[in-house]
Amino acid sequence: MLTLLLAVTEPAAHAADAGPIEGLKQTFAHFGVEPKFLVMQVISFLILFGVLYKFGIKPTIATMEERNKKIGEGLKYTEEMQAKLAASHQESATLIKTAQQEAQKVVDEARRAAKEFGEKQNAEATARAADTLAKAQQAIELEHKKMLNEARSEIARLVVKTTEQVLAKKLSEADRAAYNDAASKELSVS
Repeated sequence: MLTLLLAVTEPAAHAADAGPIEGLKQTFAHFGVEPKFLVMQVISFLILFGVLYKFGIKPTIATMEERNKKIGEGLKYTEEMQAKLAASHQESATLIKTAQQEAQKVVDEARRAAKEFGEKQNAEATARAADTLAKAQQAIELEHKKMLNEARSEIARLVVKTTEQVLAKKLSEADRAAYNDAASKELSVS
């Protein structure tokens, strides 16, 4: 490495004596570099760089910028969708809460209506039972009166028959009717 450094510095020391351009030529010659080839290589490199830049680097940069733009739009869209999703969740929670409250109101109303219906049916059944009881009492009373009338008739007939037997004589129809009426009147009074 040291020999390389000495070789580089030695021609440079000789080149400083000759002038700047001459010194540069000697330095290039010492390393085996031809200046005209070097200029052609630089021009070739610049042409190649220009072609690569125009057809390779520039479209690649444009594509990357377009992708970055799409990624940015996608992120923005994602944020908007997350906001909408959160709003949708909140709205659905509100709707569910409202629906539960309405359902509770409907259930309460149904219970109240069922209770009122039950009370109404109970009142109607009580009224029908009272009506039936009153009719039954009237029927019993009518049956009692009918039985009393039948019993009076039977007692009157028995009284007449007994009287007939006690008196041992035959009564005429007129006498029998008179005794029946008299017995009925007495039985009615008592």
